[in-house]
Amino acid sequence: MSNESSSTSNPSTRIPTASGETSSEKLGRTLMHEHLVIGYPGWQSHTNVPLASPADELAICVDRIQELQSLGYSSMLDPCPNDLGRDVELAARVAQRTGFQIILATGLYKQSEGGMPYWHFRSSFGPQVEPMAELFIKELTEGIGDSGIRAGIIKVATGVGQITDYERTILLAAAKASVETGAPITTHTDQGSLGDQQQQILTEAGVPAHRIIIGHSCGTDDHDYHMGLARGGSYLGFDRFGIDALFPDEKRVASLVRMIRAGAGDRLVVSHDSVWCWKGQPFPPGMLDNIGDDAFNPTFFERKIIPRLREEGVSDDEIDRLLVSNPRRFFEGEKLAALA
Repeated sequence: MSNESSSTSNPSTRIPTASGETSSEKLGRTLMHEHLVIGYPGWQSHTNVPLASPADELAICVDRIQELQSLGYSSMLDPCPNDLGRDVELAARVAQRTGFQIILATGLYKQSEGGMPYWHFRSSFGPQVEPMAELFIKELTEGIGDSGIRAGIIKVATGVGQITDYERTILLAAAKASVETGAPITTHTDQGSLGDQQQQILTEAGVPAHRIIIGHSCGTDDHDYHMGLARGGSYLGFDRFGIDALFPDEKRVASLVRMIRAGAGDRLVVSHDSVWCWKGQPFPPGMLDNIGDDAFNPTFFERKIIPRLREEGVSDDEIDRLLVSNPRRFFEGEKLAALA
């Protein structure tokens, strides 16, 4: 078993952000799955709920970023796909106000909660892999809309039970765009499942396994599942800390420690999947006020999880690898060593 990678890192790797390019060596302490804003398709139809003003959204996001900066963080990935309320201009304003590095995504969400009706209608007139791939490539190489801001990663997603034909189309389009541009891919999974199938589809379509993060892998404590993904050569996202209602953090911590002890600490990235602003009102009134201060709080890992990891014997160097070295090497495209 090895914790070391098998190739030399490339510190000159350039990464697009909401405020211009950065380099991989300048990422620093990085959270790999947080959201400034989410808007589920159809939120515009809920016209009798109040909308936050752009000024309010900016203030909320700036406050969150400044909290992170006070803890030593300098970068984050916001992997919001095109159809989930992505707000490039908000990201740019937040980045400009704070100096924080925000990496944005191109991509499409899962069938059950994404923009499927639009693409389903288009599919009546022909296959959609090529048009989707063209969209992703344009946003990666030229910019999102007319903003001039380029995406730095591709986001894909699957739901529960099986990968639908629509989701497979998105995966294949993402693979095509990744192979053409060299852009990495990050995924959404539900209940810690189907990541192995995502990995298989993407790698068979030509994406190097080490260019893939299988997101929300911490939705299960199935060690064999985790190690299968790790041996397959991809990164695993332990990226829902604080959302105890979906899966207990106690089990997330135990699974993370077990993976580190199994020699897979070089392919784990961490985050919270926190959402700071919502379009519409996806939760019943008052519900978010009752879930506590830790859910959807991007400082939770630093404040609450790192002390638990230290109690379990995880060293500061191993923690820094989760937050600094692994995100950097992922974006640099450094191949991961084989695991026994």
